[in-house]
Amino acid sequence: MTTATAAPVTAPLPVAGSAPRSAARSGVGLAVASMTLVQFGLAWSVWLFDDVGALGAAWLRLAWAGLLLLVLVRPRPSSFTRSGLLACVALGVVTAALTLLFMAAVARLPLGTASALEFLGPLGVAVARGRGLARVWPVPAAAGVVLLTEPWHGGTDPVGVALALAAGACWAGYILLTQRVGDEVSGIQGLAVSMPVAGLVATAVAAPVVAVDLTWPIVLAGLGLAVVLPLVPFTLELLALRRLTTAAFGTLMSLEPAIALVVGLAVLHQVPGPVAVLGMAFVVVAGFGAERTGARSTTAPPPAGTPVPVGSPVPAGSPVPAEQSAAGGSLPASSPVPYGFPTAGGSPMTSR
Repeated sequence: MTTATAAPVTAPLPVAGSAPRSAARSGVGLAVASMTLVQFGLAWSVWLFDDVGALGAAWLRLAWAGLLLLVLVRPRPSSFTRSGLLACVALGVVTAALTLLFMAAVARLPLGTASALEFLGPLGVAVARGRGLARVWPVPAAAGVVLLTEPWHGGTDPVGVALALAAGACWAGYILLTQRVGDEVSGIQGLAVSMPVAGLVATAVAAPVVAVDLTWPIVLAGLGLAVVLPLVPFTLELLALRRLTTAAFGTLMSLEPAIALVVGLAVLHQVPGPVAVLGMAFVVVAGFGAERTGARSTTAPPPAGTPVPVGSPVPAGSPVPAEQSAAGGSLPASSPVPYGFPTAGGSPMTSR
């Protein structure tokens, strides 16, 4: 009597390109949600400007967000490599500088002019990091931002221009560092370090100026505002940059003035003119293009110290766990072939 041997069941491989496209769509959704919350947070914080000024409002947001993340997440030193911890600290300094410099620029320039100058930072990231069609989409994005903000209506203060350009440079650094922190540190542990650092930097700069104007109602209002801006938006941006290239994310930032236009219409009853509507159309087209071409080609390696379950796909560039390796460093025959590893024919299978 012979015993029939059941054929091994092999799970079908994902359709090439489906996973990156899905990641890009979810990344775009996270980025748009973040920008929407930013604009609502700015609209709701306007009344604080009369009490503590733009500088004080920025300080309260950063300080409360840092304190909340530190208490709720309680980051562990063992979760960080040396390079990951340094990236978190650098991100915190850049986050504080971005917020404070832009607020100082707005005090000297019309908001439209300051916004247009600041957007040069993300636009530079999109152009420098883009490949192929990804370098095309910043063009309509830039045109749309100019039409939305209409900077030709404002005056030019040299110091204000310098502050806005410095804020743009910090925005570019923020995008690059946020993606690095998201790749190197698991969960939101990185934000639980970077935001307290940002709060400390903002406290050192703003507290001596505005602390005398604080009252308990203002302090508590800052606590509520910190959840809407920057706590939740920055978390969403961290998650988005795990799914998108920095070029696509930089292009998507052009949607923010368009979202501001919609929020202004809905909350502040500010009716946009035809030029602004045309600008919105430009940035929507650019955002759609970024979604189509903005997926990261390979999954980022897991953060340091993250265990990889036996049999699970291993991202390209990650070390193969000992239990998944055999003599010569290859995977056992029973393990599924992860993307980025050679197949039997010797050619790599990629997610594209």
